[in-house]
Amino acid sequence: MKKLILAVGLLFMGMNAALAEGVTHYLAIHVDENDPKVMNMALNNALNVTTYYEAQGDKVVIEVVAYGPGLNMLIEGRSPVASRIAALSLEHENLSFAACGNTHRKMSAGSDAELVLLSEAGMVPSGVVRLVQLQEQGFAYVRP
Repeated sequence: MKKLILAVGLLFMGMNAALAEGVTHYLAIHVDENDPKVMNMALNNALNVTTYYEAQGDKVVIEVVAYGPGLNMLIEGRSPVASRIAALSLEHENLSFAACGNTHRKMSAGSDAELVLLSEAGMVPSGVVRLVQLQEQGFAYVRP
């Protein structure tokens, strides 16, 4: 009986320690418009969610997925929010950016040269598929 009480006590101590460490939240933000207001709203959403959860003692993992006309958000020389992305990426390790490979390939084909992504962005084969994958992994979904 003493061993059972000890085991239950250790279990509750472990649960309390896990609660004290906080929870990790997951968020996918979808950008498919070439509109600086939408791009800035997406970045504001990411920053506000990060600030909120960190104040609660929680963590949050955020991935911004851009495709279609929204890919301009992540293209060097075209992004109206490049400096914000650079600053936020330095300040917040929880934030990442995914560029749609399908859109990139089509946009590059219509250009004189392959379009260069911002250094903060990674390429995924398909933006839509990436959003599906993230939601299947339990990410909440926001489209500003």
